[in-house]
Parts: sequence; structure tokens; C-alpha cells
Amino acid sequence: MAMATTSSKNERWSLAGATALVTGGSKGIGRAIVEELASLGATVHTCARTEAPLNRCREELTAKGLAVTVSVCDVSLRADREALAGTVRELFGGKLSILRGCIINISSIASVVAFCSLPNAVYSAAKGAINQVTRNLAAEWANDGIRVNCVAPGFIRTPLLSEFVEGNELGRAEFSRVPMGRLGEPEDIASLVAFLSMPASSYITGQVICADGGRCLS
Repeated sequence: MAMATTSSKNERWSLAGATALVTGGSKGIGRAIVEELASLGATVHTCARTEAPLNRCREELTAKGLAVTVSVCDVSLRADREALAGTVRELFGGKLSILRGCIINISSIASVVAFCSLPNAVYSAAKGAINQVTRNLAAEWANDGIRVNCVAPGFIRTPLLSEFVEGNELGRAEFSRVPMGRLGEPEDIASLVAFLSMPASSYITGQVICADGGRCLS
């Protein structure tokens, strides 16, 4: 009985044998998600618009022994999306665990809090739409065994965000409202995405989870 319990726990907290598609995975948060999922046992395919960063990502991760494949795709173009679907179908034999049975969208805390010092109403509205699509699809697809959740990052250390916070008075003012007093790391988002992909989170769907160092509280 003890062995069965241990095995069950190991399975709940593992992605061994899972397959995943990560869009925009050549750098930043997307790259961290690719590495996190692959390091936990998933076979990952990722895409981005530019070939050179994709190839660099693949080379670096395969050198670590991780199962990662890549392809160039602009997901704003229908033809590229259809080609991507064909690529993934061929690679995974039609079985896509993390996307088909479990979808994790990425929005932003700009979808739930207003930044009075920043003119980003359109951006915030777009991210808010992702949140609501997440909730609706979670309700619509629950009977099909598909979970849909969303992660809303706060201030995460990427080249663009670091420049905004460190070299801009408005950026410093906004960052000062983060209770934890530090930038988040891409790995902070990747670990949350990994959890939401695992069997351990099998009863969680339709949620928008803010990973923001407490910014939404202040």
C-alpha cells in the first residue's frame, strides 16, 4: 500500500510522458516555461517568429538532455497556425497533453489592476479579454476533460521590463508598489505553469492566478 501511495504521488507531481506546445518559447517567460516543462519530463515543441533564437534555444536545451523541438510560426497568421498544428500532430502522433487536455494562457496583472501612471488601456483590455476567454472555455470544455487556466504575471525580469523599471521614473514608481520588493523571474512563472499542467492540479480550471509579488494587493 505504501508503494502504491508513493507511486500515485510521484505521478501527480510529474510530467513524465506528457507532450506540450509552448508558443513564443525562444526567450523570456516562454523560454523558461519550455525548460521547466521539459525538465519535469515533458516532450516540448515550441515556436516563435524568428528562427535564430529558436535554434539557439533548441541547441542549449538539447545539450542539457531535454526533449525539445522547434519550428518558426507567427501565430497571428492562419496559414502559420495550420502549419503548426500539422507539425505538432506529426511529432506527437496526435496526442498533445498540455494544450489539448490542459490549456494555460498568459495574460498580465494589467488585466486586473489599473496603472494610473501608464497609458495602457488598450493593452489592459486585451489581457482582460484573455482572462474572460479562459473562464468561458473552462466552463464550455469541462465535460470534455479539458482544463483551461490563466497566469497573470506582474513585473518579471525581462530585458524590456528591466529597462522600464530601472531607467524610467514611472516604472520605478509602479515597481515601488510591489510588496515583495523584487522583480519576478521567468522561472517564477514557469513553475506555476508547470503546476497547472500536472495531474496534481486536476481539479483547478477557469482560474486567473496572479504571480506578481503581491502587487495586486497594494
